[in-house]
Amino acid sequence: MDNAKQLVKDFWNQYSCGEQLYMVGEDMKTKFKNQIQERMRLEPFITDFADFSDWKDKDVLEIGVGLGADHQLFAEHGAILKGCDLTERAVEFTKQRFELFDLHSELQVADAEYLPYSNEQFDLVYSYGVIHVSPNTPKVVEEIYRVLKNKGVGKIMIYHKYSIVGFMLWIRYALLYGRPFRSLTEIYSKYLESPGTKAYSVKQANELFRNFFSINITTVLSHGDLLSSQAGQRHGGFLLDLARIIHPRWIIKTFFPRYGLFMMVTLKK
Repeated sequence: MDNAKQLVKDFWNQYSCGEQLYMVGEDMKTKFKNQIQERMRLEPFITDFADFSDWKDKDVLEIGVGLGADHQLFAEHGAILKGCDLTERAVEFTKQRFELFDLHSELQVADAEYLPYSNEQFDLVYSYGVIHVSPNTPKVVEEIYRVLKNKGVGKIMIYHKYSIVGFMLWIRYALLYGRPFRSLTEIYSKYLESPGTKAYSVKQANELFRNFFSINITTVLSHGDLLSSQAGQRHGGFLLDLARIIHPRWIIKTFFPRYGLFMMVTLKK
């Protein structure tokens, strides 16, 4: 494993996404219940995007299972599931979740740039907030295309470059650092999440997924854009606390609804 990928793996092996903030409760089953409830409260648009109920008895792969919340919803709606993650931590959490809720999926540690699945194996490949952390995201997209059946569907969330989150990061790490010409590419890579995290314009996303028969892209304001939740494991402090108090949420929702961090991409092969 090259150094860039090892840095990503080490980052997410320390804490899976949302683990520090939303895994609360006296026992693991309660923690998983609270985590999925909070995830769906903060990101209610996941339900419409994933269309969990549409994949009953269909072959579904999730790339980057994380804590397993979305994976659980696919399972509860009857999908024939496989899931993978770069980190052992995420796979173990998801296995534990599935044992506690008596659900089934074939789960394994795997590199999304080299998926261990056959050509044209899945009706749906789902990946939410994952492939943009891979050092070679175009290679992951090639793999998604390869493992999808003809007329199969991809549902992929990647980060949107021109977002409120990006603007806030620019203020903190470019303007306040006296480096206003620092690029958003550098800022996302160094300061958002794991090292090398990327964000895409709509034009760049269309180019990234150009081999697919159809591409539908929408952008959604996230709880990060609205500062309506706790920040991720890299962010905190007085400035963030102050920003959370004075943040102009109504103005953002009214005048900048297309400048959300979450870019929801629906693909058809």
